[in-house]
Amino acid sequence: MGANPISVAIAVVLIGLAVAGFGAAQPALGGVFIALAVIVVAGLKMAQQWEQAVVLRAGKFNGIKGPGLFFIIPILDDVVGLVDTRLRTTHFVAEQTLTRDTVPVDVDAIIFWIVTDVRKAALEVMNYQAAVAWASQTSLREMIGETELATILSDRAAADKRLRTSIDAKTAGWGIHVKSVEIQDVKIPAALQDAMSRQAQAERERKARVILGTAEAEIARKFVEAAETYGSNPVALHLRGMNMLYESVKERGSTIIVPASAVESMNFGGIAGMTALAQGAPGSQAKPAPHKDNAPPGGPWTPPKT
Repeated sequence: MGANPISVAIAVVLIGLAVAGFGAAQPALGGVFIALAVIVVAGLKMAQQWEQAVVLRAGKFNGIKGPGLFFIIPILDDVVGLVDTRLRTTHFVAEQTLTRDTVPVDVDAIIFWIVTDVRKAALEVMNYQAAVAWASQTSLREMIGETELATILSDRAAADKRLRTSIDAKTAGWGIHVKSVEIQDVKIPAALQDAMSRQAQAERERKARVILGTAEAEIARKFVEAAETYGSNPVALHLRGMNMLYESVKERGSTIIVPASAVESMNFGGIAGMTALAQGAPGSQAKPAPHKDNAPPGGPWTPPKT
């Protein structure tokens, strides 16, 4: 931990006073100012708002200093390090790791962690940042080996929670708390991707066929109900047939041929029924059939020419 700007500025002022003392033929006073300048540079330290300093005295833990200015005894005290207490992120990767169902995957994840106990982080582990990274990677490999691929892909929230719990249990003794773990990407072999795509497509086709079959079954049940209704009520069947015929001929310019057997079986009422049906069609005009009673006066009745 080097000298901070404040201690350097104070030391410069003291050295200036010492030079002035020597110039005024007061070497004793100048020597005192020089000694004070050395003590200030060596003993006055400063930590930022997000930092805390671990101080050892004669090789033993003395205390946690900071943030801000603090003073140590030169030579006797030593600042072994400044610990950043802000939230940190560490990226870690597990490459070619087999899942529980023996599928090789590459998983990228990121961990959010914070130092909660500065003393433990500085004294219990040599390099706590590297330790967190290695512990995270090991826990990720263990989680992948105990989980099937489908679970990792479909339920990442549960995998993140399980991974956070595992890493936090390892780092708690180092004064480090894991806030969260997020799996960023899961890479699988290209051949397996194609197979999974075909499987998903087949599953969608299966569901479509099931839906279509269900619809067909429902339609068949409705037809059975309609058949039972028409079978017990011939009038309803005849009305339905007439309605179908009307719907067919109501459009202008349409032509429909109805077999005589169908007319007889549906009992449309002969010529009168057909005439009424034609009168109901838009744009159609009914013409009375010629009859002997409609013959002109003074002349015999003759049948119409066909």
